Amino acid sequence: MADIPAAMVMKLRKMTGQGMMDCKRALQEANGDTEQAMDILRKKGLATLAKRAERETSEGIVVITEGDNWVSLATLCCETDFVAKSDDFIAAVETIKDYMSECKSDSGADTILQTEINGKGFSEIITETVSKTGEKMVVGDYSKFHPSGPGLIGKYIHFNDKVGAMVEIEASDDNVAAADVLKQTASDIAMHITATKPLSLDKDDIAPETIEREKAIFVEQVKDKPANIIEKIIEGKMKKFFVENCLLDQPFVKDDSKSVAEVLADAAKQAGGEAKIKRFVRFEIG
Repeated sequence: MADIPAAMVMKLRKMTGQGMMDCKRALQEANGDTEQAMDILRKKGLATLAKRAERETSEGIVVITEGDNWVSLATLCCETDFVAKSDDFIAAVETIKDYMSECKSDSGADTILQTEINGKGFSEIITETVSKTGEKMVVGDYSKFHPSGPGLIGKYIHFNDKVGAMVEIEASDDNVAAADVLKQTASDIAMHITATKPLSLDKDDIAPETIEREKAIFVEQVKDKPANIIEKIIEGKMKKFFVENCLLDQPFVKDDSKSVAEVLADAAKQAGGEAKIKRFVRFEIG
C-alpha cells in the first residue's frame, strides 16, 4: 500500500471536505493520484446513495432565496435530524441557494439537480455531501415565482425550518404592490398557508376526483337520514369542505371574522387599489 504524505492527505481534505482517514484511504487506493482519489470519494457517495435508496428522507430544511423580482422555495431532505443540523448539511443548504438562483425552470426538483454552476451540477454536491454524512439526501420540492406585472410575493418559513410557503399576489399597479400594508398582508397570508394547509386557491382548482371522493364519503355518512333532506345535508357539508380547504374562503388565522379574500381586499383598498392571489405553494419536511 502506498505511503501517503500527511501534506497530501491534508490537501485532499481541503479540496473535498472529507474526513482525514477517508482521504488517506482514497489516496492509497489511487497510489497517490489526487484526481483519481477524488473520483474514488465521489463513487463512495454514489454507492451510499444506491445502498440507501429506499430509506425515508423525513428530515431536512425548507430553503428560501430571492432576487430583485423573484422568490424560490425548495426542500433539502435527509434521513435524520442529527445530519440536518450538521455542518456538512448546512453547507449544502447554503450551496443550493446559488443553484436555485441559477435554475431557469420555475418548478421541479430534478431541474435543480441538473442546474450547473461552473460546470458542476447540484447532483454532484449531493453526492459529495452523502459521502461525508453517510445518509441519503434529496431535493424534495422546488418552485420559483416571479411576477410578470405589478405584484409581489409573500413568503414565510416556520421557526423550525420544516414548513414554508410563498404566495404570488397581483396588484392593480406598482404603487399598490409597493404599499407596506400589502407587503405585510402578503407575508401574513403566507404564514396562514403554512398553518392551514389549503388544498387549492378556490373550489374550481380542486380536482374533480377529490370532490367526488368527498361527496361519496358524505353520502355514506347520511344514508340513514330522510331522503328529502339528504341533498341539503350533503350541500352543507360540501360548502364546509370548500371553506376549510380553499385558501380564499378560509377564515384568516389572525382574524377569523374575515376570509383570506376579504383581508386581501381590505389591504389593497387601504393601498389605493385592488389585488388578487395568483398562486401559492406550501412545502413541508416529513
